[in-house]
Amino acid sequence: MKIKYSSPIVEMQGDEMTRVLWDMIKEKLLSPHVELNTEYYDLGLVNREKTDDEVTLAAARAVKKYGVGVKCATITPNAQRVEEYKLSKMWLSPNGTIRAALDGTVFRAPIMVKGITPYIPNWTKPITIARHAYGDVYKNSELSVDGGAECSLCVDYADGRSIRKPIASFADGEGGVIQGVHNRDSSIRAFARSCFTFALDKRQDVWFGAKDTISKTYDHRFKDIFAEVYENEFKDKMTAAGIKYEYSLIDDSVARVIRSGGGFIWALKNYDGDVMSDMVATAYGSLAMMTSVLVSPDGKYEYEAAHGTVTRHYYRHLKGEETSTNPIATVFAWTGAFARRAETENNAALGKFAASLERACIDTVESGVMTGDLAAIFKRDGVDVKAVSSSVYLDEVAKRL
Repeated sequence: MKIKYSSPIVEMQGDEMTRVLWDMIKEKLLSPHVELNTEYYDLGLVNREKTDDEVTLAAARAVKKYGVGVKCATITPNAQRVEEYKLSKMWLSPNGTIRAALDGTVFRAPIMVKGITPYIPNWTKPITIARHAYGDVYKNSELSVDGGAECSLCVDYADGRSIRKPIASFADGEGGVIQGVHNRDSSIRAFARSCFTFALDKRQDVWFGAKDTISKTYDHRFKDIFAEVYENEFKDKMTAAGIKYEYSLIDDSVARVIRSGGGFIWALKNYDGDVMSDMVATAYGSLAMMTSVLVSPDGKYEYEAAHGTVTRHYYRHLKGEETSTNPIATVFAWTGAFARRAETENNAALGKFAASLERACIDTVESGVMTGDLAAIFKRDGVDVKAVSSSVYLDEVAKRL
């Protein structure tokens, strides 16, 4: 008898090779054991074009409604993608749209296995990246500027006040670019609360880094709000739990992180978190060995793989070639969603299945069977390494499951 659960999980399909893997994972690992109850949204680029991206907004609303979502990797188009897919416009990042709608925080942590030593050997415990999920360049306004121009930042208040602040002057014949970014106190405050709440749950310290010495208004606002929320709402509870909060400049933070042993939450602004999560994932072994969950202030969860759509492998797949694309992070997106739904419904069977599937993925790698990205870095005494295709790897996981 298959495992059942009551409330739907919002399923968001994606693009390219991860779309192929998505279907394989459902066929080989999920459907044989779980009666999937999902509200399905196709966030593939073709369907986003077809629906004028309304499908992304609908998916975000569904996550708000049902509380748990699982998302496949999607394409954020650039100019080359606009041409390749014959798009009417350069659609926004689906991740950015959903993050803005939920106003949550993205927590990313490496999946650690025996036999894969981080490139930084002293990282013996996972580092969790807490990435602010609103604002910065993901909600920016930007322009290309011709020469002979004066550029200013302008704020018009409802009461008639107006403030202008010069940005730059462009001489005749000198073009350039300008960009405006913003954030909201409410979102920064929700970000801080999410980080400290997550820290209490995990019993881990929180480190936050920004560049307030240079960005004396924008970044300093983050620093001030974090300090306010910590002092007024979390200091006593975190002290009692034996954990702490520390702020330092982002460059100091990077140096301290490299020297650390891991085991803490590194809170970062949106763009910083985007960059540093890829750095941390790679240093632990592979971008495909990174979990990612978006958590809203009111407790809505959206799970996804932290990596992209693996375009290079997809082109090979279209030629009929076997690929060795690592599906583990995508599997863990599903197990994360199952585990969360199990919590909300007190469903022990579903929770056990999620834990068993994660263990089966790890055991398969630790036994020596893995995709090519891991085979290149795996080393464990007494274990012979066998690099296999994605399909064969999933078959081996299914046997252990």
